[in-house]
Amino acid sequence: MTTLSVIVPVRDVEPFIADTLESLRRNARPDFEFIVVDDGSSDATPDVVEESGLPGLTLLRSDQPTGPSAARNRGMAEAKGRYLTFLDGDDWLAPDHLPAAVEAIAGLGVDFIKTDHVKATGKARSRVRVPEGRRWVALPARSGIPPENATTMVDYPNVWSGVYDRSLYERGLLSFDEDLHTAEDRLWTWRLHLHADTYAAVPLVGVFYRREVAQSLTQVGDERQLQFFDAHDRIREELEAHPDGERYLPKLIRTYCALIAFHLDRAERLTPRVRRALRSRAVDTLSAMPRGLLARALPALGPEREQLLAELVDLETVVV
Repeated sequence: MTTLSVIVPVRDVEPFIADTLESLRRNARPDFEFIVVDDGSSDATPDVVEESGLPGLTLLRSDQPTGPSAARNRGMAEAKGRYLTFLDGDDWLAPDHLPAAVEAIAGLGVDFIKTDHVKATGKARSRVRVPEGRRWVALPARSGIPPENATTMVDYPNVWSGVYDRSLYERGLLSFDEDLHTAEDRLWTWRLHLHADTYAAVPLVGVFYRREVAQSLTQVGDERQLQFFDAHDRIREELEAHPDGERYLPKLIRTYCALIAFHLDRAERLTPRVRRALRSRAVDTLSAMPRGLLARALPALGPEREQLLAELVDLETVVV
């Protein structure tokens, strides 16, 4: 019986993949499998994987890139584990992190757990804690959404910081929207907390998240950066279809406004055409938001971001 399946999408991560694989080796058990999905690499990434000798390894190759969402979905379709987790090809794990995480989710009996992680920027290391302060206790999944003006679990949208019961996959809650190449994890996280039953925050810290990698999609300045609009529009559609969705709409509006401001702050990294598209979509999106909720959200962002977004809408019609 396979206890855990680890899905690792990779593309052109030759400088990092050996470290990633070595960290998986330090977490290997006979009942663990590692499914590496090469998403059309143009470098030697798949060769390094194939030659690694990692126990429990399956390598799936694609001739053409399909994106991280499709790669994860392909890996999950091959997975046999009682539990599922993810790791990106440029990140790594502390020794024995996965056995400890499996023990935690099995002992708690929840649909999924989320753990702390380490942000690695160059040689600097900093611990990032799960937003939920109640540790080692089963909680309703939807309790991870509110309140609107606090950092909550839906603001912790990293798929690799969790372990997930296979039943979630069978319910369709672990699938990624394959047309989204960025912000797919935000939509995925909202769906998980909206539709799963239980989760727990666990103070394990074993995932090392490598920041500011040049080939990362978060560093690319093309149209894919604007897919956060599509992701959050789909979250709103999910809320509109959910019996309790109206309760969580203030949180979505607050988060959506914060992300619009974040991307406007960093617009210089985009091409002029994409900058214009960002501004246009921001205006349309803000104008379509419920005015009362927008009035609550903007001041909570702080004066600089409030002013930034106020320039895009008629502030007099927002203030109540």
